[in-house]
Amino acid sequence: MSDRYECPNCGRRFAREEATRSETMGGLDPATWQTLNCPACGARVKTVFVGDE
Repeated sequence: MSDRYECPNCGRRFAREEATRSETMGGLDPATWQTLNCPACGARVKTVFVGDE
């Protein structure tokens, strides 16, 4: 799994640690899944599995 992401909205590239996080959609368990958002514009970028962290 990549720890680097690119925002499709503003084009900013960022590390997983820089991302802001928001509630997942579709009833996913927030203890298992997190949605990563662009730290620059706030756009949703990726929902990732975090259950083994």
